[in-house]
Amino acid sequence: MKAVLFDLDGVITDTAAYHYEAWKALGTKIGIDIDEEFNEQLKGVSRTDSLNRILEKDNKQAAYTEAEKAAMATEKNDLYKTLIEKMSPSDLLPGIKVLLDELKAKNIKLGLASASKNGPTILDKLQITDYFDEIVDPAELTAGKPDPEIFLTGAKQLGVDVSECVGIEDAAAGIDSINAADMVSIGVGEAKNLGKAAKVVPSTADLTVDLLENVWSETIGRA
Repeated sequence: MKAVLFDLDGVITDTAAYHYEAWKALGTKIGIDIDEEFNEQLKGVSRTDSLNRILEKDNKQAAYTEAEKAAMATEKNDLYKTLIEKMSPSDLLPGIKVLLDELKAKNIKLGLASASKNGPTILDKLQITDYFDEIVDPAELTAGKPDPEIFLTGAKQLGVDVSECVGIEDAAAGIDSINAADMVSIGVGEAKNLGKAAKVVPSTADLTVDLLENVWSETIGRA
């Protein structure tokens, strides 16, 4: 194992509540109710794809022009950015800072593979930007998760082969993306949602270098 690629939301920090609040506000404005159950479908999905899913929920995808959709996505993001202004290192999920320290101590390369265009801003607020060797820019990609492009791009930027990487995700679309990139996948959350992962842990507190290296070794050994 030479590199680890991290998703952001639900793996490094939890901004899901902020995304939900922002999407719900937009939904209310256009007459579409978004509850927490529906919001699960939006996790790990790009802003544009999330908006399309919301519009499809009430068959309103044809009710708006592409320009109007772009404006709505921007409006949602502006509200989201206002909400995340108060983030700080205290918003790191359990065990993540220790994991980052351990990985860097072993000279393992780290990359961020998040669909969030606000990833760099959030890393700055969490004060962990310097840990990451590369940050994939989702604006430069042609396809969102579950397409493997973001993880393939991350490996390329880090200068490592996909077989040398572990990807960590909390969403089914993200696990599918890692698997499609032929990387070893580790899921954080409930096994019923992340069953395609090579390994699922219930909490970020369970993520350790030893666990990552063992899962990588076992999975590559079986390949």
